[in-house]
Amino acid sequence: MPRIDSNPTPSVLIWARTSAGLSPDQAAKKIEVSAERLLSWESGTEKPTIAQLRKAGTAYKRPIAVFYLKGPPKGFAVMRDFRRRPGSDSGTVSTALVQEIRRAHDRRGWALELMAALGEKPKTINQRISLSQDVELAATLLRSFLGVTIEAQSGWRDQSFNHWRSKTENAGILTFEMTMVSSDEASGFSIGHRPLPAVVVNIKDSARARVFTLLHEIAHILLGEEGICDLDESGNDEAARVETFCNNVAGASIFPKEDLLAFETVRRHSRNHAQWTDEELRALSSYFGASREAALVRLARLGLTTRAFCDSRRAQFQYEYARTAQAKKEQAAEGFAPPHQLALWSAGPLFVSLVIENLNRDRISASDFSDYLQIRTKHIPEVQQEYAGFGQ
Repeated sequence: MPRIDSNPTPSVLIWARTSAGLSPDQAAKKIEVSAERLLSWESGTEKPTIAQLRKAGTAYKRPIAVFYLKGPPKGFAVMRDFRRRPGSDSGTVSTALVQEIRRAHDRRGWALELMAALGEKPKTINQRISLSQDVELAATLLRSFLGVTIEAQSGWRDQSFNHWRSKTENAGILTFEMTMVSSDEASGFSIGHRPLPAVVVNIKDSARARVFTLLHEIAHILLGEEGICDLDESGNDEAARVETFCNNVAGASIFPKEDLLAFETVRRHSRNHAQWTDEELRALSSYFGASREAALVRLARLGLTTRAFCDSRRAQFQYEYARTAQAKKEQAAEGFAPPHQLALWSAGPLFVSLVIENLNRDRISASDFSDYLQIRTKHIPEVQQEYAGFGQ
């Protein structure tokens, strides 16, 4: 069979590889060619075959048509202020995280296009908070922006993440869940571009931990900041100051001061007793719909326990989280999440609704639907049914 060469744009080949977070050696291994051959394509001295270009598209997670653009698309770059949890390698960004950031940027752009096809406009977000504000006031403004009352929140219980997520999307912010990244690397990140900013949380975290990350990233957006969620508050630089502020606002948003102090468990607890039992923390976790760790940190910041006790219990929580994460890995290996559910959780209700509505109005094809949600066309009815029952 004669060799059929393709004619991709060299600069686009370089962009596709680097935006996927791959070195020449890593990319060459995935495409099954030598690094020297790959670099010759990128310099324009040689051309890949059509079959090789398809492999490059698979490796870079790009449609083959992208490689024929006149130049690299604009609008996506890996976040420069990437930061990590304590003890993580700060020198590199995983390929998986790069791909999740890129996917979020792509989905946000597609959402704007899908809205335009339906004659819709994204909501205008006028709410702002400031680093100079009192944390309690900033949290009140955030809750008001989302339209969350303590009466509603206290009834959410085990479904708290889904409800906070719905409130966030109703306020004009896309929500996605990343599926490929270890929670040790990143709990979440945000894209602050307006209109239609986006928050991405890690599906590998517990649902209640995702609530905290969601609100942390909303605080970033209302500040006019974006970046990757880092739970480490050490350091004295400006980035650490912003991170600490967003953590404090997230905690105060979940546990409003007056409501927390009025809660029966807190009222019964001796103000002079720094230790809190697991039963007490579970009561707070259940009522406010967040993790025990978040509840304990909030108590510490209100002076209701000591930092030493908080740190000792957090070590226990981290051990429990690790066990839970391992259990999730084992479930994932067994295929615990059907494709249609994973598609909805990952893309989020707002994005999925736009895809479904455009399909229903014949604005897109079933093949387009498949591409947008990265799911096979046979699962379309299941996605539609899952979306109809989401949050019920």
